[in-house]
Amino acid sequence: MRVLVVGDAMLDVVVRPLGPLAPTSDTPARVRLGRGGAAANLAVALAAADASVRVEYAAAVGDDAAGELFRRELEASAVRARLEVHPGATGVVVALVGADAERAMMTDRGVNSDLSLAHLSALLEEDFAHLHVSGYSVLDPRTRPLVTTLLAMARDAGVSTSVDVCSVEPLRQLGAELFVAAASGASMVFANEEEALALSGAEDVEAALTTLASRWDEALVTRGSRGALVRRQERMWSAPAVHVDALDTTGAGDCATGTYLAGRLAGADVGECLRRAMDAAAVVVAGLGSRGQSRL
Repeated sequence: MRVLVVGDAMLDVVVRPLGPLAPTSDTPARVRLGRGGAAANLAVALAAADASVRVEYAAAVGDDAAGELFRRELEASAVRARLEVHPGATGVVVALVGADAERAMMTDRGVNSDLSLAHLSALLEEDFAHLHVSGYSVLDPRTRPLVTTLLAMARDAGVSTSVDVCSVEPLRQLGAELFVAAASGASMVFANEEEALALSGAEDVEAALTTLASRWDEALVTRGSRGALVRRQERMWSAPAVHVDALDTTGAGDCATGTYLAGRLAGADVGECLRRAMDAAAVVVAGLGSRGQSRL
């Protein structure tokens, strides 16, 4: 089975201060540098969850060292990089991690907005069983039209599809109606609780899940330490989080959705897929960075 994931190429700089910030001076910190990108995290988790799935990743990178690092680290994680190179800088995100393991992110999208329809449509002509598209591609006005076209192409080819909302503040700025209009051709939608509430206009998570499942065939909502919920047609499933000492929540939702998607593509039961997703997310939150690769 081949899966095409479309998303951003990002270099992650994860910073965890070890004390109060010292303006105009130095603050001791733990800093980790590596491959980032929400959809890339999902792609790596998908590949790790099922070795029989061939995962390929489409994105735009700059003609710089960050782009080469992104390519090397992605392929070292068993994901084939199908990257379009543009003059300029690869995207960078600086994640500042607080003592509560939550993070604030400062993002420079670099050349991600330059990803072209020609590159993506040529890839989709190959034999893929599933297409996943990052919500960042929907939120970006330059790539939003590509998403609608790609989802329609996939649907016409009989390929299942999914979309991940990715970020609540840009969603609020865009407006839920535009996001739904661009991504309504997908089979599945993934969101965290904040994103689900913003996208649905509902006041509680179960009502939000019901609304999302009326617009997409299957909806997954991750809830951090409160686990995750799925709704498909008239049935709802839930799974508790696996509680660990959390160091950094960066990438936990991406890992959970990638693991969940791998199970669903293999035909596994929704409940079992949710349990696997929670196990995978626990590994990530116990480490520093989007893959849980470093402990303090």
